[in-house]
Amino acid sequence: MSDLLDILQHHIDYIILGLLLLMSFIMVWFVIERFLFFKKVKVSAYSNIHQLDIDLNRHLTIISTIGSNAPYVGLLGTVISILLTFYALGNSGGDIDASAIMLHLSLALKATAVGIIVAIPSMVFYNALSRKVEVNRLKWKALNSQKNIGE
Repeated sequence: MSDLLDILQHHIDYIILGLLLLMSFIMVWFVIERFLFFKKVKVSAYSNIHQLDIDLNRHLTIISTIGSNAPYVGLLGTVISILLTFYALGNSGGDIDASAIMLHLSLALKATAVGIIVAIPSMVFYNALSRKVEVNRLKWKALNSQKNIGE
């Protein structure tokens, strides 16, 4: 059990930060894809608003999910790091160094900070892309209402 905790203590940062890096890479990938899509989308090519909605909203759920869950992933890393710090202190046999405790606790908080750093741009991009969805839907409705008036 001690070996497992030792391995976890040495690798928890890499695991959590790696997961957050993967989440941010996926988010950036889909954000770029969505901005490129919105740049070239022609709402006039859609005869059905439902198909337009499907195409406009593609991958937005992933961006939103990353934005809403990244702080929790960071918080998980922080909690695990704090638990491991307290476990190590409990096994130290009474030799408690306050500066070492503060150092370990401050380092544990970096996972939460990185999670928040991933979440903020994710939610900003999600909101911007959601606005583009709404604008394109309104363009489609305006275009189709003009067609119906002309007929």
